[in-house]
Amino acid sequence: MAKKNKKNVVYSTNPNFNYDSEDGDEEVTLEPKEQLLYVSHDRKQRGGKTVTLIEGFVGLEEDLKDLGKMLKSKCGVGGSAKDGEIFVQGEHRDKVILLLEKEGYKTKRKGG
Repeated sequence: MAKKNKKNVVYSTNPNFNYDSEDGDEEVTLEPKEQLLYVSHDRKQRGGKTVTLIEGFVGLEEDLKDLGKMLKSKCGVGGSAKDGEIFVQGEHRDKVILLLEKEGYKTKRKGG
């Protein structure tokens, strides 16, 4: 379990108490033009089924899920978005690259 740098911590018996962090390290989503996304095919640990993998997203998990939802909708397939990666079911690498570039993202084809 990772320790947070908390100085002068006061423990409270109030169940509604929230610790206010003074780090100022709030994660923000970079603008699309500032991001470089890697798009590849992947079939490892997927029972032989291919997915289009988008990696390199920098930002909030909510924004990642919104981008994933848009890509899945435009490709007409399912998938998931978590931990900075988006999985779109099937081989849609070229279509995903076009969609991302239309949204203003820089893309790079990864793999064969």
